[in-house]
Amino acid sequence: MAAPKKPVVGPLVGSVVQGTSSTRFLVFNSKTSELLSHHQVELTQEFPREGWVEQDPKEILQSVYECMARTCEKLRDLNVDTSSIKAVGVSNQRETTVIWDRLTGEPLYNAVVWLDLRTQATVEALSKKIPGNNNFVKSKTGLPLSTYFSAVKLRWMLDNVVHVQKAVEEGRALFGTVDSWLIWSMTGGVNGGVHCTDVTNASRTMLFNIHSLEWDQELCDFFEVPMTILPNVWSSSEIYGLIRGGVLEGVPISGCLGDQSAALVGQMCLQEGQAKN
Repeated sequence: MAAPKKPVVGPLVGSVVQGTSSTRFLVFNSKTSELLSHHQVELTQEFPREGWVEQDPKEILQSVYECMARTCEKLRDLNVDTSSIKAVGVSNQRETTVIWDRLTGEPLYNAVVWLDLRTQATVEALSKKIPGNNNFVKSKTGLPLSTYFSAVKLRWMLDNVVHVQKAVEEGRALFGTVDSWLIWSMTGGVNGGVHCTDVTNASRTMLFNIHSLEWDQELCDFFEVPMTILPNVWSSSEIYGLIRGGVLEGVPISGCLGDQSAALVGQMCLQEGQAKN
């Protein structure tokens, strides 16, 4: 007769992995790093025109709650006490741009995904404004001017989406990458949600000075982005707030990293010069 399975002892850690094609939630034993359970939900991608890629921010958020609920069900089936989950971290697809109404909690436009190419003309127009002898955008951000990064996607929305323009004028708009949207929504949303991001996600927006580790006024002026809509930049490991709904209500969200940076940490690349592929 097989020996009864020993109960899992010690604090557990939950991890939201919000990717481009799917969302996952995983629970680990913090002492052994053993993966105890997980659940994955596929996401819809929309292609309104050639080269355009969008996702529904509300579908992304709902997929996170669904993955949490289903993972906790699986843990209970394994006789694991889900109250042992003491912290949750967020890792996310980077650069994907969300803008929403802080009074209603509703997205003002679909999330424009990192691989979307609609901003090519925006990039070409902006590149003509950068002095040839002083590429301050690259020296401050470490990034080439490209359709990839959030600032040009945000600039496109400000130029082309009436709802966004109006919300910005009226002080209702909040901008964020996917991590910011999730953390704001999960920590209360319109009822005191925390509007923040971490340094790794901020560094992919093209609005963040990687030397001073703060939003840069010159970059915001260049892209004509009002700093009032930007999230507060925090470290990648601190308590941002408590989850305010669903099966893990009351559990702190205490880690946030863009997915590639999270993989770097996961591979123990913690010193300058180390890399992962």
